[in-house]
Amino acid sequence: MKKVLLLALVGAMAFGCSKGKDPKTEEEKTFYAIGTMFGSRLTQLNMTDAEIDSLTAGLRDAAKGEKQKVDPMAYQQKIQDMFKARMEKQAGEIKKKGIEFLNNFVSKEGATKTASGLAYKVIKEGTGPSPKETDVVKVHYHGTLIDGTVFDSSVERKQEVSFPLNRVIRGWTEGLQTMKVGGKSKFVIPSELAYGDAGAPPKIAGGATLIFEVELLGIEKGQEAAAPAAPAMKKK
Repeated sequence: MKKVLLLALVGAMAFGCSKGKDPKTEEEKTFYAIGTMFGSRLTQLNMTDAEIDSLTAGLRDAAKGEKQKVDPMAYQQKIQDMFKARMEKQAGEIKKKGIEFLNNFVSKEGATKTASGLAYKVIKEGTGPSPKETDVVKVHYHGTLIDGTVFDSSVERKQEVSFPLNRVIRGWTEGLQTMKVGGKSKFVIPSELAYGDAGAPPKIAGGATLIFEVELLGIEKGQEAAAPAAPAMKKK
């Protein structure tokens, strides 16, 4: 929670700048870039303009060493409760859309839904062995949100990835074990098997359902693997 609050304060820099003049000097652009990078993490709060103004005012007073109009220590619990409530609300709305998408994937495209909630469809049947949870796998993948937004893709990077299967999100750990080497499948992974209500900002919102097309290229048992891109990894 402390990390989220810090990002919120830093993000306010972007909002404050956007309401005034456009950044022109390299220094102004640098600070604006910092703000936009972290400010994008505040989208889950669905803040109004008035709330953004209040957040920016607090940042400005603290940064300039001026007298604070509110005692932040007295509001710690309220801040945490507000963040939690708003993030849960947005995650809930996103989950509903994800569930509808996943159910359509099963009913209209003939995908298989497992007991955990994962849905998958074989695009190309492999002929090799299937990996175990303890194996290191080599894959190519393309990850999108349900609206088609690409959040990560080894295919676009043109770089295959290897990683231990027990070190990725649960949807991947389960899904890859349904495949055989040489095969390609499409996974629709509910948030419970991905990043949950917290998401993986700024690209993956809380409650987001993830879609992956994955090609299993090989099984590399006993080898040290490079860490895959963030969306496939477990949260630390």
